[in-house]
Amino acid sequence: MAQAIKAIDVWYNYIAEAKMAELLGHSEMAAATKTEHLDRKMPSNKPEDLVARMDAAGVEITMFALMQQGHSRRMKLGQAPRMIIQNDWRDLLPYYQKYPKRFRGLYGINPWTVMDGVREMEKVVKEYDGFFAGAVTHTGGFAPFNDKIWFPFYAKCVELDIPLITQCGHFAESLPEGYCHPLQIDEVAEIFPELRIIAGHTGWPWIEVLQGVVLKNPNVYFSMEAYLPKYYDQSMVKFMNTRGYDKCMWGSDWPVTEQKPNLEQVEQLGLKDKVKQLFLRDTAIRVFKLKI
Repeated sequence: MAQAIKAIDVWYNYIAEAKMAELLGHSEMAAATKTEHLDRKMPSNKPEDLVARMDAAGVEITMFALMQQGHSRRMKLGQAPRMIIQNDWRDLLPYYQKYPKRFRGLYGINPWTVMDGVREMEKVVKEYDGFFAGAVTHTGGFAPFNDKIWFPFYAKCVELDIPLITQCGHFAESLPEGYCHPLQIDEVAEIFPELRIIAGHTGWPWIEVLQGVVLKNPNVYFSMEAYLPKYYDQSMVKFMNTRGYDKCMWGSDWPVTEQKPNLEQVEQLGLKDKVKQLFLRDTAIRVFKLKI
């Protein structure tokens, strides 16, 4: 039975069906698939099919992370660096047109595009009236989170009044683990105090460091995706139930986890009713300033 709270999934990776086979055939994704035990037989993500799965799971809004991911360290001699994952914001328009109340987009930042990317992000956020509710970075394959190459995008997020969500913690791919350490988030939060930053993917293995950064900075939040709840670190569950109760959000990180079994396991965490309401829904509405 689905939970009574209509959840908001703050990180659902968008993968165009036409690109699915190519992506899963990439050597780097093959390694991640083995590490994360992903199912290669992906279900359809056509708008109507995904809405049906969301209804069955008890999800009201899915936020598509338009991931942009640079090259990894597993390159052979003579192989030119290339993007592992490259998404186009236009691919989300059918979802916007058919189900504008059920989906939101997170603009995927590619720092190599510099000001062209900044201008494009501004265009899509302004043009589609709240559909692109935030931005997402995947620092692995690009540069550390506190590298100045990201700063034009951070400043533009402040101007547009949209939050930024980023992977914080362990990478399944062959990428530098330290490219999004919580202390880098702390530094950026100090430089951009108006930038709402969401540290995604639980922060493991630097969970306690992330907790300190979240408590210190009023503009830093965290989200719990990429792991099924039964694998959440218990110190983080305690933090969610106490001092971090209004700073945490829920996500699936599909295809790493499916929404329905993930939410079913949330029920077993022992979260207080108020905390569960904030975790699954209310904090996301506040931080992303969603119009529902």
